[in-house]
Amino acid sequence: MLDRRLQLHLASWLGQWPVRPGLHVVASHRRAVPAWDGRLRPALAADTGQSAVLSVAPDRVAAIRALIERAPQRMLAALPETVGHPAFCLHDGPFRWTFSPAPLPDVGEWTPSSAPGLPPWLRLFDRPVLVVRDADGTYLAGAAIKRHDAYGHELAVGTVAAARGRGLARRLVAQAARRVLDEGAVPTYLHEEDNHASARVAEAAGFPDRGWRAYGVYPR
Repeated sequence: MLDRRLQLHLASWLGQWPVRPGLHVVASHRRAVPAWDGRLRPALAADTGQSAVLSVAPDRVAAIRALIERAPQRMLAALPETVGHPAFCLHDGPFRWTFSPAPLPDVGEWTPSSAPGLPPWLRLFDRPVLVVRDADGTYLAGAAIKRHDAYGHELAVGTVAAARGRGLARRLVAQAARRVLDEGAVPTYLHEEDNHASARVAEAAGFPDRGWRAYGVYPR
């Protein structure tokens, strides 16, 4: 039995969450409108190993179902073209979530995303972001919250090369996860399958690999 917040997040983020096993291709208007950063996510999927939902725009459902029936082994490779965005890239990796972030000490301060000295990726967010600076104010690391809906918020984190190996990223992720839980949502964390550094951060911050998978079509 899924926690109700997680179930509501999956249903909202993807358009539906099934009670039956197997892969379900569903239509969602959210795949045809810009996401949190103003860019499209024309296909998104979550797979628990038993049940899976692949969410696409309503006008792409028939094409995706035909692809799966015709060539299921090619489904992932053909997904960008089949949803009408062949120049986009494919994301595929663990889907992590937690209700028990690691009890690591806070390290960052919440600051406006328009504050000076922040990297471009943090400026995409329209709410305060979590930032670590050194003694002279130079940016070292940051985390931010992608508020997909009222029930599930995805975390993003980055550290400059010179500050890696200090444990900043894991502490930022755990700190941001606590804020998400305080807001009444479930914190999630996605990364590519071969991003071993991100996997280590997730594990250390209290986001175990439960065998869930997320994949989708993302802008480059």
